[in-house]
Amino acid sequence: MASNDMLFWKQKSLAQMTLDEWESLCDHCGKCCLHKFEQEPAGQVVYTSVACKLINLSTCGCTRYDERTQLVKTCLDLRQLAPEHYYWLPETCAYRLLSENKDLPSWHPLLTRSAASVKDAGVAISNYAIKEAQRIKLKDYMCDWIK
Repeated sequence: MASNDMLFWKQKSLAQMTLDEWESLCDHCGKCCLHKFEQEPAGQVVYTSVACKLINLSTCGCTRYDERTQLVKTCLDLRQLAPEHYYWLPETCAYRLLSENKDLPSWHPLLTRSAASVKDAGVAISNYAIKEAQRIKLKDYMCDWIK
């Protein structure tokens, strides 16, 4: 478990965090890299099991992280968005949770000190996601169970 002096996310807003603190909030579940649909007018987000072409499905990390927003036009840099626009992020996402004044989940690597805790908790997409292909129909891969 993290000691109290290490709980920066309880002491700072997202805007006050250093780049390293910000980046450490990502649990590398990969859910934000899944293709999704926003259903209007309700604004409900429906995920697919199809992941971005840049993701490494073993690690759930981006293979071209520093260039991702230039290489994938739909990829967003969260630091450029106001927290009220985080509604499309997964319900387990630290950025979304903190923007909603909620706690990190017990399996989060900042609490467990283990990157494996995300996979151990069954949160990582590596068990079910596929990488996008040119002729795939995303609507065939919609998953209403991903929150």
